[in-house]
Amino acid sequence: MFVTLLIVTFLISFVVSGIVVRMFGKPIDKILRRIIADEISQAWVKYLKFAIYVVGISSGVRIWSLERYITPEQLERGQIIELTTERWVLEVYRTIIGSLQGIAWLLLIFFIFALIAFVIVRIFELRRPMNEEIKETTYR
Repeated sequence: MFVTLLIVTFLISFVVSGIVVRMFGKPIDKILRRIIADEISQAWVKYLKFAIYVVGISSGVRIWSLERYITPEQLERGQIIELTTERWVLEVYRTIIGSLQGIAWLLLIFFIFALIAFVIVRIFELRRPMNEEIKETTYR
């Protein structure tokens, strides 16, 4: 029963991560193309998608929490906690919420750094025409 729970939580985390990758794939691609105007942006997109899967699965499948179903605890008088229908529902819910929470933190950090990078790129873009105008008036 424990192995089944482990596989189910892994699959749910994988599916949740896949849905998030599908939802945020295009925005991530556009942001990175804008910030990194080079072919390397595609490598960063692939890496970020991989990171979403890793964080989503590792946040959703909480091994330390699932260990209580195979390890006797002192609080339960040395008995292993039984996997009932209610516990299955609770674990599925925890898996979905854990995956989404981990991915949300990852994307928040990414978007904060992307915003900072966008502002820096924008400042340099705005300075470039000003520098070209100054050079043109100086040489005349």
